[in-house]
Order: sequence, then structure tokens, then C-alpha cells
Amino acid sequence: MPSEIRRIFDPHIHMTSRTTDDYAAMHDAGVRALVEPSFWLGQPRTSPASFYDYFDALLGWEPFRAAQYGIAHHCTLALNPKEANDPRCVPVLEELPRYLLKDGVVAVGEIGYDAMTPAEDTALAAQLELALAHGLPALVHTPHRDKAAGLARTLDVLRESKLPPERVVLDHLNETTVGPAADSGCWLGFSIYPDTKMDPDRMVRILRVHGTERVLVNSAADWGRSDPLKTAHVGEAMLAAGFDEDAVDQVLWRNPIAFYGQSGRLRLEAAPPAEQLYQGNSVLRGGE
Repeated sequence: MPSEIRRIFDPHIHMTSRTTDDYAAMHDAGVRALVEPSFWLGQPRTSPASFYDYFDALLGWEPFRAAQYGIAHHCTLALNPKEANDPRCVPVLEELPRYLLKDGVVAVGEIGYDAMTPAEDTALAAQLELALAHGLPALVHTPHRDKAAGLARTLDVLRESKLPPERVVLDHLNETTVGPAADSGCWLGFSIYPDTKMDPDRMVRILRVHGTERVLVNSAADWGRSDPLKTAHVGEAMLAAGFDEDAVDQVLWRNPIAFYGQSGRLRLEAAPPAEQLYQGNSVLRGGE
């Protein structure tokens, strides 16, 4: 029997930006669970209230959408690094605790750095404290520019916090940052994109060197050029490179469960909603 990908857990994907066709294609490719981190939407928010509506959507509407296609949806919530620099958005930090109590929230994130400003220092440290206080892991965004310096600064703040490294995933890593990240004891996150960040073949080369322990591979698909099937493509590239099905299952399924399972809130069965409507709306246009 030929090797195959049995199941996929995408640990970082922005489904708010995607269509229901993407949900269907993901299910066909083997995706059965995902985590959607809160992030910058492109258009700057002008008040904390817009965050709260967004958080509510990640806790309600998106799980409903995902369930229509047999996918269990979880989220992480935070004030993201980019908007931590906007004084209009900073009051979100005061309201986060009431959202971090919700069952669907499996980590604090995305937190970390964008431009490595003092405001980002403050927001990162504060949200690491929130993760510790709520018994949640943390999803940490390493910057897209000057990555080595950004990772070093991130690790300094992490060392000053009391959150254990095994409860932190350092995301958006690449060949220049994977070594120090691995040495830190944190989990290693890699975003696979069509043109930027990592691609499947580069990811396979990293797995050959660093192994499959503590590695999370995600599509991070958003409103830019991205692909929600990149997790499946990594699995295919691993099999083609000689990794066995168990190694693929570890990277694409068991590792995300081990990391986010630290929240105690994972639910891996996508039970269909009792009704076909969510607050009067349906994703099943034309259905019975």
C-alpha cells in the first residue's frame, strides 16, 4: 500500500481570510483540526471594540463555518505585535483576560515582534504573564525583518518571564533562526508559503537536520498570497524524501496536539452544529 497522509492539524491558519471552498479543499486534503490565531487584518483597527467583535467571531462564527466541513476550529487571542504600537489598540490588554477564559482559546497569540519597538516589548511581556496566569501556552511571532536580531530579543524577554519554554512556540522560523530557537527549548514553528517564508523542500531539509520533535508546520494562510494546503504539501514532500508515515503523522498531527493540548481545551471532533444557522446566518447557500 502506498504511503499516505492520514490526518492534518494546521496549527496556524487565518480562516477569517479564506472562503468556504478552502474549508472544503482542506478537508479533502486531510485537515481535521486547526488553530486560528488572532492577527492584524491589513486595515488598521481604530478602537478596541473592533478587536472584541473579531474575537467573538473567532469564538463563534468561524467554529460554525469550520464544522460545516468537518474541521474542529480553535483559536488563540492577543493584541498582535503590529497593533501593539497603536495607542488606540493598547486597551485591548485590559480586556483580554475575560476572553482567555473561553473554552475555544488554546493559547495566547500571536504575540512577539514586528518592528521591535519598546511598545512591542511591553505588550509581549504583559501577554506572556497572561499566558502564565491562565495556564495557556503562547504563540510567539518572530519578525519577518532582521530575523536573527528579532529572535535574540524574543528569547531575552522569554528568559525574563516565568513561562516555561515548553509552553512557547516560536513561529515563522527559517534556516537562520532554527538553531538558536531549538537550543532555547521552545517549540519550533514554520510557516509554508508559495513565494516567501519557507517552502516544502526547505522544510524537509530542516527536518533532516533537526528531526521531527517539537516541530509545528503551518500554512498561516491569510488574505495575501498563501495556500491553505501547504501543510499537506509538506507531508507529501516528507514522504517523497523518505520519511515514513509515522514521522509525517507526528509533524502534521501529534505535535500540534501535544503543544496546544497543554491548554486542556482541545476538542478534535468537529460535531456539526445542532442547527444550520448561526445567529440567523448560514454558510450553506441553497441547502435544505
